[in-house]
Amino acid sequence: MATLGFIGSGRIGTKVARLAIAAGIDVVLSNSRGPETLTETVAELGERARAATPEEAARAGDWVVVSIPLTPYQQLPAAALAGKVVLDTINYYPFRDGDFEVLDSGETTTSELIQKHLTGAKLVKAFNNINDAHIPALARPTGAADRSALPIAGDDPEAKASAAALIDQLGFDTVDAGPLAESWRFEPETPAYVAPYYADKDALKDFVATMSEEIRSGHPLQTMPPEDPGTPLSAHQLRALLAETPRVLPADRAVR
Repeated sequence: MATLGFIGSGRIGTKVARLAIAAGIDVVLSNSRGPETLTETVAELGERARAATPEEAARAGDWVVVSIPLTPYQQLPAAALAGKVVLDTINYYPFRDGDFEVLDSGETTTSELIQKHLTGAKLVKAFNNINDAHIPALARPTGAADRSALPIAGDDPEAKASAAALIDQLGFDTVDAGPLAESWRFEPETPAYVAPYYADKDALKDFVATMSEEIRSGHPLQTMPPEDPGTPLSAHQLRALLAETPRVLPADRAVR
């Protein structure tokens, strides 16, 4: 029986876990606070789910989803993840993570930085460019006319093929954006990031403007993304967005 491990079981992790269970895949959840804090989540997910430590989840998974803030990335269990296909959902948000000069300057990408720590793992960037609520809303069976696509990037072709096969089971097509060095093409504030999956793009713009003001003023972030049913984004549409996007260095982002 296939197993999907999770290091980080927040909004992205739990949404992906639900799709995995629906596809007949067992899940092992973990977070930084301990398995006992996931009792309620595991009960909701049912018998295919269990909680563990991050190292245990890493060792248990045929694939492992890493969905944590960037700041503690060096705490990821590198030895336990060696040889694993790791789906990296992590985004760099300076207002949350602090400043990383190597990222701000474009010297490296977020996923390349994490891959450098996880030297034995096979990292594939995935699920970082879509709002968590749109993950269940837009998942569709293979071949559905209104199926959405997600971009992936990675340096290992076999790992990307394995990740794409998993994502297909979870309900999405994939578009290969290239190696990890090209993963900037679907990082925050690129055309392929979040907005294409929103049905109400005006509401999203209002949310981003309000969030930006909260960041500039130094107030705690209180605004939540607007509820939205989502709109399908085909592989053809996504491929065009990835190809046409200019590079914006994190240092030059509007929201920092």
